[in-house]
Amino acid sequence: MRHPDDFAPLPGQPEEIAPGIRRILCDNPSAFTFRGTNTYLVGKGSGIAVIDPGPLDVHHQAAIEAALAPGERITHIFVTHAHADHAPLARYLARSTGAPVLAHGDAETGRSEVMRRLAAQGGLGGGEGVDADFAPDRRLAHDEIVEGDGWRIRALWTPGHQCNHMSFDLAFEGESFGTVFCGDHVMAWSTSIVSPPDGDLTQFMESCALLRERPARVYYPGHGPELTAPHDRLDWLVAHRRTREEGILRALAEGPADAQLIARRVYTDIAAHLLPAAERNVLAHLIDLASKKLVIPEGDLAADAVFRPVGGQTGK
Repeated sequence: MRHPDDFAPLPGQPEEIAPGIRRILCDNPSAFTFRGTNTYLVGKGSGIAVIDPGPLDVHHQAAIEAALAPGERITHIFVTHAHADHAPLARYLARSTGAPVLAHGDAETGRSEVMRRLAAQGGLGGGEGVDADFAPDRRLAHDEIVEGDGWRIRALWTPGHQCNHMSFDLAFEGESFGTVFCGDHVMAWSTSIVSPPDGDLTQFMESCALLRERPARVYYPGHGPELTAPHDRLDWLVAHRRTREEGILRALAEGPADAQLIARRVYTDIAAHLLPAAERNVLAHLIDLASKKLVIPEGDLAADAVFRPVGGQTGK
């Protein structure tokens, strides 16, 4: 697998990364998007599928349309999830090309019962970078196959980073599935942020297990370089989450604490400006641990709730 630091394509310039697959980097780098959002053009014939058009950026839209060769046209627009760095341009590209937008649903589709309940109560926070206006023209079910010009894409519902998150498994004519566009679920440069109520760690771990069972040659993520040993990265992500869980339980053994305090105890290796995101990840773990009846909040479940181990056993 290529080291993430070596990933430096020129924004707006189409790059053929495999036969029938072009990548265009959007010029929206940040601490959470790495070099920017990867938009993919898929197809070997005249009918092209776009995966993750990206944020509302007229220059990026122009780059996508300029990448089409004579005789090519965009026939399908797939969106992995309704975050603001992946989805907003879809409706404008659809308006320009006439192609339908395909996704699992809007920004709340697929939200688990516990997250629906928490969101309805209010006070949990979250909603970072959500495209609340996103609405696909066609909703895709898990395992549904969409056929295009010489290609097939199997839609895989992989919630966790966001409840409507999908991965798209590609097969060209005469080939098997195993080329997976995995959005923000699996990346080489960073772990995926899971921020309730849009992110759900229980769902995230279930989606890791689902992807692990599927044959895969390569993953193409929403940010950063491709992953040529995708199952190894999945195994690492799961182990990383288990290690974080153990760290959170050890932190709670010292005494009841909220997500902010636990994050400062557990995330000792990140920059200070990333601590708020770490706190949201800790909260996701705490909600997951509460569902397993390993921890319990003191009072109502909220972003600032204080948690303790079930049974009240602490080191203090």
